[in-house]
Amino acid sequence: MRPKSVVKEEAIRQEALRIIAEEGLENLSMQRLAKAAGISPRTIYIKYENKEDLLVKLFIDVVLGAYETAVLKDFSEDMTLDAGVTAIWRNTFHYFRKNRERFVLMQYGRSSPLLNKAYQERDIGMGAFFAPIHRFLQRHVRAGLLPRYPHEVLRALLFAPLFDLVQEYFEYRDRPRQIITEKLVLDAAAAVIRGLKKPGK
Repeated sequence: MRPKSVVKEEAIRQEALRIIAEEGLENLSMQRLAKAAGISPRTIYIKYENKEDLLVKLFIDVVLGAYETAVLKDFSEDMTLDAGVTAIWRNTFHYFRKNRERFVLMQYGRSSPLLNKAYQERDIGMGAFFAPIHRFLQRHVRAGLLPRYPHEVLRALLFAPLFDLVQEYFEYRDRPRQIITEKLVLDAAAAVIRGLKKPGK
């Protein structure tokens, strides 16, 4: 049997993710979270200093690590460019399709100071997460397959479209027909790869 503290911690995290996904980050308050999790606000403040502290810990401890594990499944930095990018896109789509709440928080992290704040608080250097992907991209840059753009630019060009497709997947989930399928995602991955490869490669 798990300790009560662990059960309470899981309840806090799951309810926080649910509120963010369903009602927006602006509607998350410590009082509202305590009520949703069935605990007292005092219990939350034992674990978290404030809302920002909660978000940083959620982002690092719950979302980012699990996302990295899922994305790197069956991925190797020694893969060909096509195989590697395809694996990343497929894994990301599979993971977020089943974890909408985590996707929403990841989106907040990409468009707000949350990510940098999280890195600073944990003293995490850029590249500490997804290091195999960093090395994978640099290997293909050195091989002349990819242009010598800064890593941040390459990452945006290769993977930002994928996040947009996942967002569209959730937009279409409540409509009569889902247009974002795995086949479409992988076809889009192939188009992105073709667009980024140097001519003749």
